[in-house]
Amino acid sequence: MYKETLEFPVVPVLPFERDVPLDKWHESDRECHPRQTRDSAPASRCEDLSGGSSPSVEFKIATEDWEFEQIHALNYRTFVEEIPQHTANRDKSLVDKFHRDNTYFICVRDRRVLGMVCVRDKRPFSLDYKLDDLNAYLPRHRKVCEIRLLSVEPKYRRGHVLNGLLNALGRYAVEKGYDLAVMSGLEAQQKLYRHLGWIPFGPKVGTTGARYQPMYLTLEAFATQARAALDRNAQARTIVNLLPGPVTMDRRVRKALACIPVSHRSDTFLGDFMLTKRRLCRLTGARDVEVFMSPGTLANDVVAGQLSLVEGRGVVLCNGEFGRRLVHHARGWSLSVDVLEADWGTAFEPDRIEDFLDHARDISWLWAVHGETSTGVLNDLGALIEICKRRSIRLCMDCVSSLGNVPLDLSEVFLATGVSGKGLCAPCGLSMVFHNHQVNAAPDRLPPCLDLGFFAENHGVPFTISSNLVYALSAALDVLDVEEKNRRATRLSKRLRRRLETSGFMVVGPEEHSFPAIVTVAIPRAIETAVLGWRLEEHGFLVNFNSKYLLEHNWIQVALMGPVSWHQLERFCASLESLCPSIKRR
Repeated sequence: MYKETLEFPVVPVLPFERDVPLDKWHESDRECHPRQTRDSAPASRCEDLSGGSSPSVEFKIATEDWEFEQIHALNYRTFVEEIPQHTANRDKSLVDKFHRDNTYFICVRDRRVLGMVCVRDKRPFSLDYKLDDLNAYLPRHRKVCEIRLLSVEPKYRRGHVLNGLLNALGRYAVEKGYDLAVMSGLEAQQKLYRHLGWIPFGPKVGTTGARYQPMYLTLEAFATQARAALDRNAQARTIVNLLPGPVTMDRRVRKALACIPVSHRSDTFLGDFMLTKRRLCRLTGARDVEVFMSPGTLANDVVAGQLSLVEGRGVVLCNGEFGRRLVHHARGWSLSVDVLEADWGTAFEPDRIEDFLDHARDISWLWAVHGETSTGVLNDLGALIEICKRRSIRLCMDCVSSLGNVPLDLSEVFLATGVSGKGLCAPCGLSMVFHNHQVNAAPDRLPPCLDLGFFAENHGVPFTISSNLVYALSAALDVLDVEEKNRRATRLSKRLRRRLETSGFMVVGPEEHSFPAIVTVAIPRAIETAVLGWRLEEHGFLVNFNSKYLLEHNWIQVALMGPVSWHQLERFCASLESLCPSIKRR
């Protein structure tokens, strides 16, 4: 269900015209009809997250008889008693002429309808009855809907009811593919409507005391206003970023990102770039690193390209989504590879890896994920290094999530990948491949943009790279203290895990193998995480939920990669509990 926690800029409630044709309907069509029963069910409904009832405010599509009864009553109070547009009747109920075709969005608390607005896309619209050739006034080649009957109880006109209704309506319109909306806007509120992006057209319509201006709103204007509302909303309240990327950046990082760009060929930039590379090596213990203007996925393709130059077979360890992606990288490069799998949410036992290698033949490399973001499991890097050293196997590690979140020693790793936009708390856009051996270009085997040796031979800048991203990364390294960050994340994640488990939630993965920067929560199937994630965002918490693998497992993730306090996590837990009332405390 749509919850009241939306906090958009508050605007006064402005009733739309109740669209009764004033000049082309028969007299009987103007009458206030008693409540009618709809022949068909509404197209959709936003279900309660837990399948149960809640006393909080809900924003939803009307489906129940009692909801329609209250809609007609609110319609009467607004457009008969408040705005003298229609004549009174004994039933004090006003049923819209287009009721059967309307989709009503309502705000409900304790089975009481506090506000409503409706949308309809079936022609003719009410404005078709009032204007000759309505299409002549509108932009061409658009999918049009008509918005009508906006009304909110007077007591709630200064709260969030209107904002929630419009938010729900906006999402529905986008889902349906509408890119143009028309309405009749109250004449006295034209200044406000224009400020919101509505464009007036044609002559005014209506009656004395209820004059309206036909107006339209394009999807482009709606998107512009939505972005502005989000900007104002972000300024008005604190959004707690619990995403694994992008993370909250220090003001000094944001300042560096906003600097005037400089040429990637300038001597000053090249000197600063080399210094940034050396700092990355000191952070990890690696001998060298090459930086790519790409996501971590491409960096792993660079590793796969290097492994294609190595004789023998390899092994990929897979105990989560990102291990599975390493398998895809290896097979996509047609590498000879065996796969050792473990259940998602479990760590690899060293003895099991040893036993697998004992029975494998000609293994020359092993590739694994360090911090498995999908499950919040931290695979044992030290144990993997020792196993591979004893067998002279080249070890490659995906450290995309662990870099900057936990202390790393990559001095005995063949190849390792990382990114700027997670634990380092810099902007997304840069990836790294760390190496401890001489790499040579392989122009006959690898494309230049994926050739680690080609980058090394060109001092790391064979192609264009953003100076802003590099300087922002450097600024992030200035403020990074990995040891302290890891200690803090460990304390917070243990406390958060206990709090969630006490509330009845299941945390994925055992605590003894947990990755402190990630807490993955398994949500019961009765509660859709696709809806829960949006509701949490409306409560002010950004969590990871919309990735395909998370939706498949019905999981959400809380990342502690950026600055976050226990007070914020406590509020997050309270919001999660309120949205999942069916989960019982232990």
